[in-house]
Amino acid sequence: MSIQHLIPEEFIRFLLVLVFSLIIGLEQRRHHITDNEYLLFGTDRTFTFVGLLGYVLFIADPKSYLPFLTGFVIIGLLLAIQYFQKISQHNNYGLTSSILALLTYCLPIMVFTQPIWLLLSFVVAILMLAELKTSFISISKKASEEEFITLAKFIAFAGVLLPLLPNQIISDQIPISPYNLWLAVVVVSGISYISYLLKKFVFPDSGIILAGILGGLYSSTATTVIIARREKQGNAGTQAVSAIMIANGMMYLRILVLAFLFNAAIATALVVPFLILFVLCIVLSKISGKRADPVLPSPEESLNTEGNKNPLELKTAIVFGLLFVFFAIVTEYVMKSFGNSGVTTLAFIVGITDIDPFLLNLLQHQGGITETVVALAVINATNSNNILKMLYALTLSSKNLNKSLIINFSILIVSGLSISLLFYLL
Repeated sequence: MSIQHLIPEEFIRFLLVLVFSLIIGLEQRRHHITDNEYLLFGTDRTFTFVGLLGYVLFIADPKSYLPFLTGFVIIGLLLAIQYFQKISQHNNYGLTSSILALLTYCLPIMVFTQPIWLLLSFVVAILMLAELKTSFISISKKASEEEFITLAKFIAFAGVLLPLLPNQIISDQIPISPYNLWLAVVVVSGISYISYLLKKFVFPDSGIILAGILGGLYSSTATTVIIARREKQGNAGTQAVSAIMIANGMMYLRILVLAFLFNAAIATALVVPFLILFVLCIVLSKISGKRADPVLPSPEESLNTEGNKNPLELKTAIVFGLLFVFFAIVTEYVMKSFGNSGVTTLAFIVGITDIDPFLLNLLQHQGGITETVVALAVINATNSNNILKMLYALTLSSKNLNKSLIINFSILIVSGLSISLLFYLL
């Protein structure tokens, strides 16, 4: 018999209310540690008593909730009186402690009626929101009006426009539906948007390696171009090779995530080869980093300033959508005309362009292409894309990096081609 069956359930619920109320109160004590205690509504003990009062009144009548609701009204009136007194005497309009007290009073409802994971999420959310005030102020100062418009765009893209689109294919020549087309735009834009937010708000002054990681989530090709240009300007140092390789490694994780979102069977086939290539990129990055000069770009020369382009621009979405439709038509034609070998060859050719529209079209393709062929096509596209990035890096960076770039990219490309060959033979 487990120990939880030896302890009465009522006692466990009482302990949960007691402990979580005390934790919230302790957080308020820490938050107001320098304030005059006589000006506060209360901290550790007061919040614990509020939670216990809610517990007692809830179990008094757990059906009609009348005692509990009456107590809520009384606590609310007392808090209102205290709040107006605080305004009149000290000109302090802060309302957070009062709201937290009411939320603490409501803990028994969560304990008795909701699963434990939701209760814990509720408490964690309270503690994090209460403690992140300074961080929120800092983010608000960095955010411009455009940032909130961008967020509104993403919500409109994903939550308003997407559900309204039909899920029937456009025609026999264009074997995709408007829903699948826009879903691809939303998912790719969403991943790029997360990377954009991390670079701008969480790691605004990141070094070149971290810029390579975040940039690889956004676009490994664009990141390679930016880092190579910075290196030639003398702002990135010889760590540029390390950052470029880690950006390429993030490409494999990005594509793997997209594959799991759109076609789990193909993603499963890609897990082993892509993780091998990801680890290889990390190893190459580490080796290049050990040989590099310990020079990092200064904050004002951060790569993020050049790579922080808004991923939710309407023009970007339109270009992606047009490429998606174009590749859907081309893939369908090549499949009917040349079969599986034509698709895998097309993938290698497409790798010299933006591969996301092509890959997402393949992952959502519903007729005639086997999972093995799609997986092989995805690997081929990444291989040719690596060749393109090597050419970009060699062209845009200084000549003293050529040897290191050629060695690193050659190892990566040969490894990718070897994996493609194994897929082909199997």
